[in-house]
Amino acid sequence: MELHGHPYEINDYVMSLIPGEERKYLSCDTPIAKNSMSSRSDDKHTTEFLNTINASGIPHHKIKLKVGVHVMLLRNLDPTVGLCNITRLIITKMGRYVLEGKVITGSNIGKKAYIPRLSLSPSDTRIPFKFQRRKFPISLSFAMTINKS
Repeated sequence: MELHGHPYEINDYVMSLIPGEERKYLSCDTPIAKNSMSSRSDDKHTTEFLNTINASGIPHHKIKLKVGVHVMLLRNLDPTVGLCNITRLIITKMGRYVLEGKVITGSNIGKKAYIPRLSLSPSDTRIPFKFQRRKFPISLSFAMTINKS
């Protein structure tokens, strides 16, 4: 099979070749109040709508994982131990709130790392409202865009 197309299609194809149980993780998306003095959020945007947004600075709403897949960190978690943006890992355990991985790049190759869910806001200034996405700060990394390679 010739692999052309978007990195997400390639990642899905390669993941289908890895044996084991697949687990789907979804984000928890919530609107943020327009000003900090208000406790009322901007409720014009439904959760379902927020789930459809793919923007820079945040992972996609849904990710499918298996033990053995390659992922890349999208945030600096702990630079002192080498867990920085674009660090690559292999998933070794999948929990509900934390993922365990083995580092495969940088100076800490072979070390265990724990990846928690974080609340992230998009950095894309074209989005005219604020929201946050609670999600693991990772993406599959069998194939990636030129910016992240």
